[in-house]
Amino acid sequence: MAKELSIFVDESGDRGGKARYYLLTLVFHDQADSIAGAVTGYEAKLARADLPNIPFHSEPLMNGHKDYEFLDIEQRKVMLAYFSSFIRKLPISYITFVYRRSQFEDPARLMERMGRDISSAMIEHLGFFQSFDDVKVYYDNGQDIVKQALDRSVGKVLSKGVVRRRKTSMTDYRLEQVADYLCTIELALVKYEAKENGETYNKFFGGIGSFKRNWLKQARSKRI
Repeated sequence: MAKELSIFVDESGDRGGKARYYLLTLVFHDQADSIAGAVTGYEAKLARADLPNIPFHSEPLMNGHKDYEFLDIEQRKVMLAYFSSFIRKLPISYITFVYRRSQFEDPARLMERMGRDISSAMIEHLGFFQSFDDVKVYYDNGQDIVKQALDRSVGKVLSKGVVRRRKTSMTDYRLEQVADYLCTIELALVKYEAKENGETYNKFFGGIGSFKRNWLKQARSKRI
């Protein structure tokens, strides 16, 4: 039976280039390792707590927007904690790349750097990636620079036609939502260390010490 690796991609940073930081997260999952039990357990916890089973999306959750606007902050805190616990049970790994916007003259330079960084990471763990017969990248193609960076790196390093890009959405794949969560945790670290965390992070994660001991430590246990 062919071994298949799925790569789920999420980014943090606006298209207009106004965000100070740009993060790119790749989540890796061996399709032979089922996540069905973890998903069922997570959704059961939501049901027992009378919380909505909606696609996880960290920005509106933390700010009380969109699907989360009718939930109070305590309910949203519980949902964040449940999703963090869900990730702890998943057979995944990930990597996040962090960029400061001011270091790049234009999006093309950022795209080139992302492509190089993805290629270097894959070469560093080449044995892992080459152990799969098929590698599929799931990305909703939301930002063109990410799409181009993926094209120039994953396809080049793995070649042999094993990469098939697929569109996805937050409603389709729990693992895409995991990429969103991990991107948010890594961005929170950047902002805490730059003393730019603000009240929202403090309400959900506590101070920098609590954040690192709990949320960051749990997430980083999954790094490739």
